[in-house]
Amino acid sequence: MIVEYEKDGRVAVITLNRPEARNAVSGELAQALEEAVDRFENDDELWVGVLAGNGPVFCAGADLKAVASGNANLGTARGGFGGFVTLERTKPIIAAVEGPAVAGGCELVLACDMVVASDTASFGLPEVKRSLVAMAGGTTRLPKRIPPNIAMEMALTGDTIDARRAYQHGLVNILCEPGEAIEAAKGLAERINANAPLAVRATRKAVRDGALVSDEEGIRIAVELFGPVASSEDAKEGPLAFVEKRPPEWKAR
Repeated sequence: MIVEYEKDGRVAVITLNRPEARNAVSGELAQALEEAVDRFENDDELWVGVLAGNGPVFCAGADLKAVASGNANLGTARGGFGGFVTLERTKPIIAAVEGPAVAGGCELVLACDMVVASDTASFGLPEVKRSLVAMAGGTTRLPKRIPPNIAMEMALTGDTIDARRAYQHGLVNILCEPGEAIEAAKGLAERINANAPLAVRATRKAVRDGALVSDEEGIRIAVELFGPVASSEDAKEGPLAFVEKRPPEWKAR
C-alpha cells in the first residue's frame, strides 16, 4: 500500500510508503493520505496520530517525475498538497521524521502538531533552487514555528538544517536516536493520551487559533471551545477520579 495504516492502542501510525521514490508525493499518495487521516479522525478508539515515512527519507516533496510527465495534481480538494496540508481535523498528529523532510515533505511536517526527529533528520524548503515557491504552507507556517530570520534564511537559501538545529530553534519537540522516531512519537502520544481526549482536541484548536489573534480574542475562543467539554461525561470523571485518588477513565464523550 502506498500509505500504510496501523493501530497501536489509541495511536494511529500512518506511514508514507514509496521508499523507492523517496516518499515523494504523487496524486495517488495524496488521495491515500487523506483517506488515512479521515479514517483516523472517524475512529473513536484512536486519539493521537503519528505520521512517518518508510525508508531513509521522510519525504522528498513533490514527485517531480510526475509533474514533468504532465501529472501536476499532487493534492486533493479538501486536503491540498499531499491530501494533508489544509485538511480539517480535530485530533493531534505527530510527525516522526527519519532522514530528509524537504520541500513538500517539510510542509507535511509543518502541518503536523508536533515533531519527533532522529539525528538523521533534516528540514528544508529548497524550492528557490528550482525557481519555485513553497506554496503548501512552508512560507507561512515555518516563521511561526521557528524564529522568522531563521525561516527567511531557509526559504531564501534553500539550504536544509539538521535535526539538532531544528530542535534548538523549536521546530522539533524530541530528538532521538536513528531508527527510533516512531517509537519516540508513540511515547509522546501516550503522554497526551493520559489526558481527557475532548479537552485535548479543544485545547489543540485553542492553541492553534489563539496564536493568530489578540490575547482577548484568544481567551474568547478558549472559553467558547470549553463549552462542549464542560458538559461531557469526561468533565465529571476528571474531578471524581481526583477525589477518589485513582487514574481517570476517559471515554471521549
